[in-house]
Amino acid sequence: MGSLRLEELSAKTIVAANGLTLRPGQEQFVTPVSYSAADAYVNPTTTWARVVLDGDDVVGFIRGNFDAENPKPEFRSCIWRINVDATAQGRGIGKFAVHELAEEARQRGFHTVTVIWETGDDGPGEFFRRIGFVETGETEYGEKIGSLTI
Repeated sequence: MGSLRLEELSAKTIVAANGLTLRPGQEQFVTPVSYSAADAYVNPTTTWARVVLDGDDVVGFIRGNFDAENPKPEFRSCIWRINVDATAQGRGIGKFAVHELAEEARQRGFHTVTVIWETGDDGPGEFFRRIGFVETGETEYGEKIGSLTI
């Protein structure tokens, strides 16, 4: 692994982000990056979208939302989406991206980051628990809500 860094999602990086692959079975837990990218700019004052680069290669994507006024606590400081390319999974890239988002949240005055995930054998729940998220509830759709104190 080279030098990991984040970069704002841009015209230069969106094609590479949209080309990130998943491991078999993960597709059902992730919406296409293109949907997240388009949605990311609906409210640019609360959305935070970044690609993860390893050297010059885009190896991941993370999108957060920071909205202290949101009526639902799980949407105030949260991870909307995270995707690490199948060939780069298991190398700490997702953990790096989450920690960078948590640092951004801390700088904005938040003390918690939340994430919502769907359960399943190939779902992201184990990843989030491994890096410190604790299940704190469920959505009205039965998805898990996890919380990380920062």
